Amino acid sequence: MISTLLVANRGEIAHRVFRTCTELGIRTVAVHSDADENALHARVADAAVRLPGATPAETYLRGDLIVKAALAAGADAVHPGYGFLSENPDFARAVLDAGLLWIGPPPAAIEAMASKTRAKELMGIAPLGEVSEADLPVLVKAAAGGGGRGMRVVRRLADLPAALEGAAAEAASAFGDGQVFVEPYVERGRHVEVQILADTHGTVWTLGTRDCSLQRRHQKVIEEAPAPGLTPRLTEELYALAVRAARAVSYVGAGTVEFLVADGRAHFLEMNTRLQVEHPVTEAVFGLDLVAEQLRVAEGHPLPAAPPAARGHAVEARLYAEDPAHDWAPQTGTLHRLAVPAGVRLDTGYTDGDTIGVHYDPMLAKVVAHAPTRAEALRRLAGALERAEVHGPVTNRDLLVRSLRHPGFADGPPDTGFYERHLAELTRPVPDVHAPLAAALADAHGRSRFGGWRNVPAQPQTKRYEAGGEEIEVRYRHTRQGPVADGVRVVHADARTVVLEVDGVRRKFAVARYGDQVYVGATRLTALPRFPDPAAQLAPGSLLAPMPGTVVRVADGLTEGAAVTAGQPLIWLEAMKMQHQITAPAAGTLTALHAEPGQQVEPGLLLAVVQPT
Repeated sequence: MISTLLVANRGEIAHRVFRTCTELGIRTVAVHSDADENALHARVADAAVRLPGATPAETYLRGDLIVKAALAAGADAVHPGYGFLSENPDFARAVLDAGLLWIGPPPAAIEAMASKTRAKELMGIAPLGEVSEADLPVLVKAAAGGGGRGMRVVRRLADLPAALEGAAAEAASAFGDGQVFVEPYVERGRHVEVQILADTHGTVWTLGTRDCSLQRRHQKVIEEAPAPGLTPRLTEELYALAVRAARAVSYVGAGTVEFLVADGRAHFLEMNTRLQVEHPVTEAVFGLDLVAEQLRVAEGHPLPAAPPAARGHAVEARLYAEDPAHDWAPQTGTLHRLAVPAGVRLDTGYTDGDTIGVHYDPMLAKVVAHAPTRAEALRRLAGALERAEVHGPVTNRDLLVRSLRHPGFADGPPDTGFYERHLAELTRPVPDVHAPLAAALADAHGRSRFGGWRNVPAQPQTKRYEAGGEEIEVRYRHTRQGPVADGVRVVHADARTVVLEVDGVRRKFAVARYGDQVYVGATRLTALPRFPDPAAQLAPGSLLAPMPGTVVRVADGLTEGAAVTAGQPLIWLEAMKMQHQITAPAAGTLTALHAEPGQQVEPGLLLAVVQPT
């Protein structure tokens, strides 16, 4: 039996596996990069081993270092988590060759399915060869890995070379394998998958379906189980194809077979030979701990002939440190507070005070709700997210709440084009008109020497905030009866809690402040200085870094004085495993270039200036 297990991963999945190990009495070992020295997964493990360096290539993609760490820490088993080396057959072989137990399928099964091109051939599907106009649109896709990285939709033949190059670079950075291929892109299809679990005795379970259609940049955002709106016939077809894929490679352990469903037909996409990020929704519906089942299967225990019966509906939302309104730009900084109400499941790799860095995926947490029906699960999850305390970098929390309540999703079933059609309306600022007043009153109380209000008339007070890209000015004044604002009665105000009454209705606001960032309930405000800084003025055509990251490329031959065209890619940034292009805003002349490959940049740093023609 397993006594000590090392997780060859980081963050949320490492913490999640450790939780099950602790319940089973198994000792745990973490590995961590220098950037993750104080990360939650490294703190909660029974032992932790340093992987020198910060980037994935230096650390979590170094299978040789991880095997050495397992042996040094006295582990007898290795769990790969997801991402990084989880679908690398050479790593699985290295683990086994070292005399350790591998928590996953046989290396040969991983190898057969690790390349999406080989997997399709195994299922009798061939990728596109030469691409013509008649084939458009197409999808450029990484042959290895997953998580939406190394993928590009191409709608114009002229864009194909750049898409191939960009996808290959992203895939090489994320998975250490830059091989890509091209396949037809199905518009408005549904991303549906089947969870499987197989033992060494020939039993293969199909644990229902999941719908993962709400995606950004081909990476999942909201997932649910079971997939809504599937006919019994299509569901049985999906189960049969999933079992066929598993038996074709003598699969063992937990895995997922993914499909694109369109016009009532199932199109095989790939088989992920690992645990999926969205596995908690399946656990909720079937009442299982899939990590515990993985460990039992690896120890050689047989599965029962049939899985437990499914019950109810579960929905999972991925909370990302990113700005959906600005091209999903990753965000970094201190996570001051992360808490959700009781009644939902929170899987995270962070705690209050942790730093969100640039080297890894921007996912902060997964929040999961389970209820008897889909409508009840959506309502429960939306309500929990709305009430959650998420204080720190900008996140997609508001987008998640609005998505869960949007008729295009709530009335389902959704499709993969949901955000292409609805992103603008879902990210349109809808500020709470009374939040700035609550922030100003709490701030004034917190700064008062006496901790209260002066009982004399005073001149009107003003305070300026920025919310959703808009500047808001708040006015109030002190009276003998306390602070007064037009149309609003201030019932109570202190540094943390403000109660306002509007038209006879009282509302309570919880206020938290960290420097110039103020959180009033779910509203995020930035306190503005009383007088603007004249040094903040920028020349027209200034190109600023939209996110923290690393300059990985500058356009060939680009120098100051060069003529550029509108939309021309000039600079490539990489952060959190994603690449972002900085393009010329208009045709003109490059009058300044401050970026160079390898340079670390922070949001707002001036990279270049294009003088419009």
